[in-house]
Amino acid sequence: MSQQNPLTLVTPIKPDRLAELYKVLSNMKYRLEKGEHELFEKNNNIHYLRWLVIDDENSVFFNGTKRNPKLVFSSNFDGEVLAHIADLSSDMEHQLLDEIYSCCIDYPEPGNCNAKTRAAFLKKSMIKVSAFYKGSPGRSLKQIREEQDLRMYLRKKLDTENWSGLTAQQIHQKLKKDVRENAAFSFLNKKYSMPKINWFKFALLVIVLLALLPIIIIWILIVEFAYERKDVHYTKTRSDLDADKIKILEEYEDLTSGEDLSKEDQAIDGVLVKDKVINYQNQFSQLVEMKEGKVRLITFKAMMLFAKTLIPIKFVKGELMGIPTIHFARWVLFDDNKRVLFFSNFDGSWQQYLGDFIDQSGWGLTGIFSNTKVFPKTRFLLTGGAYDEEHFLAWSRDSELPTQIWYSAYPSLSIKNINNNTQIRVLFSKNLNAKKAKKLFELI
Repeated sequence: MSQQNPLTLVTPIKPDRLAELYKVLSNMKYRLEKGEHELFEKNNNIHYLRWLVIDDENSVFFNGTKRNPKLVFSSNFDGEVLAHIADLSSDMEHQLLDEIYSCCIDYPEPGNCNAKTRAAFLKKSMIKVSAFYKGSPGRSLKQIREEQDLRMYLRKKLDTENWSGLTAQQIHQKLKKDVRENAAFSFLNKKYSMPKINWFKFALLVIVLLALLPIIIIWILIVEFAYERKDVHYTKTRSDLDADKIKILEEYEDLTSGEDLSKEDQAIDGVLVKDKVINYQNQFSQLVEMKEGKVRLITFKAMMLFAKTLIPIKFVKGELMGIPTIHFARWVLFDDNKRVLFFSNFDGSWQQYLGDFIDQSGWGLTGIFSNTKVFPKTRFLLTGGAYDEEHFLAWSRDSELPTQIWYSAYPSLSIKNINNNTQIRVLFSKNLNAKKAKKLFELI
């Protein structure tokens, strides 16, 4: 089973090279939008990655900051972290890496720049992830693409050939024989099972929480009466937000990504028209500051420990707290526990995504982010907060950051598509009765 992992890097930027770095990132974004995805596909193991600049005092997002500008990198990949760093640092990738990170402090000088020194630099820049969610656990990028190819092949066969007079079981058997003779689908010889909820570990977690319930209740009361009621709360609405910031954020959320270079140009009424590539996915980058004091830090870390324990036990079927649109998400506590980065890759629009969170897991968001500065008023740690939709949506916008570079290896696939494709692969490889054969074709 594939091991999906996150990598987060935070590196200080040379102030005199900041403008150059923006140009490098802008050029890379342009190349990605033109279809040059081979920039990140040489190793066929990166699901997502992003770069963004934080703490730039000249940006409308960091007016008045007294921190030095930093470059943040985030990736979701298959395999071990050190192997991923080695891939990024390899001499095959050096031109891309050098172009970006030569603008950062302590990056190896040209005469001493090689795979070993690059890897040492990246390791030094690593930030530990506090909690990590994956919507298709156990599936490598290679597997996701192979299963999509299988579905598309089966769909085409079903649409273009005559199957009249055959039962669902007979159609399945004929397709199975055809696929077995196709070398492109040899991966079906390897059995695969859908991830399952670990009910034993889940029961143990519930027992532990019940045993700790008196302590949890006392802690919640301490947070509420000694801290929350004295805190400054977020009271803005979206109409109060900086229009320039909103405009920039909305540009990065455009669900189209340039021209579709896979199709020939079309002329309509004498005007050349190029199709747009529609990305069904989106991204969200957020930076917030922790409230001061050990109580808030302990509460936040406890919520992260709870999430880190519960996610791989319970949320393994493509839904996080009932939300079926998240591919990967992570929380990163950094800067000596003073700030939190949150990254998410999801399907659909920003408003739909946060609306799902409010409806399905507002208590979770509240329990986590109420420990950060100027959050909407929370009651007893788990209520209020995110459920105050008007102020929560404004707070989310206000703490969101533009992502200079965002890459998805499969922008046209929703998380539901990915999990359905795996179900197709599992069912297709079995001997099916009439009911299950019908279910297979419903999925296709």
